[in-house]
Amino acid sequence: MDGLSLLLLMVLLIGTGSVFLGVMNLFAPKKDGDKIVDVAAQRFKSSSSFSRLQPENKWKDRLAVFCLNLFHLEKPLEELHMQLGSPDQPQPVDILDQKIIFALVLPAGIMVMFQTIWGVLFIPLGFYLPDLIYKSRIQKRQAEILGNFSTTVDLAALIIESGLDYLTAFERIISIAKKKTILEEELEKTLNEIKLGYSRREALERFANRTGVQEVRSLVGLIIQSDELGTSLVELLRNFSSDLRSRRMSRAEKLAAQASTKMLFPLFVFIFPTIFILILSPMIKGLLSQGLSF
Repeated sequence: MDGLSLLLLMVLLIGTGSVFLGVMNLFAPKKDGDKIVDVAAQRFKSSSSFSRLQPENKWKDRLAVFCLNLFHLEKPLEELHMQLGSPDQPQPVDILDQKIIFALVLPAGIMVMFQTIWGVLFIPLGFYLPDLIYKSRIQKRQAEILGNFSTTVDLAALIIESGLDYLTAFERIISIAKKKTILEEELEKTLNEIKLGYSRREALERFANRTGVQEVRSLVGLIIQSDELGTSLVELLRNFSSDLRSRRMSRAEKLAAQASTKMLFPLFVFIFPTIFILILSPMIKGLLSQGLSF
């Protein structure tokens, strides 16, 4: 029986791995080359976090390089890191290590806790679990960016209308803020990158990529267009701000319309049963204690 269980475990491991590799290869983007490169290094000449991998010396790094090349994870991990705001930690290579650790630890823990070999089926879930965690953080971050985005655009338009350029307007907005929001921190990063030698276009594109918000991309497109064509930015920003507010109102109306539908489930599961219990319990108690009168 032990030999049969071991054979079944091996079959499950091979089968799960084959299905997982097949699905990943089916949906993975085409690989441009064999060299491990950073997307930011290609576009903005920054260093790659994957360069610290040493597959010739460490088995863990060999496994990381294998997963990186097999699933073409360089670009997705770099984009994920950039939309997190390009923090010092975690780096893209750290996210890759976390994915591998979760893919090994989660099924092993399930196998130990429940004494079942079916835990190997959780390898794909463990591999994608860090992505779900970080994407949840990105969505929260993007919601905070959109919270005061229209106000920031209005302030920028007002300052530019007084005769200053948009970079000075961003500096003024950052300087008058009592507490820096995520949007203001990203604007400050953009200004620092320009001071370090990036062109305005590159710094603004990095700003849009770090936020991952379509509204910010549209704003960056307006600024770049104004720079290239020499058109007035004030009127563009005012129209853009008005459009932002109308979109926000439409989004709020849509959420309000969906609220009644979303409330049906908690009403039927939690509220209605409680009401029925409160109404019927005295009647049922009386029937049980006095009996049926008829």
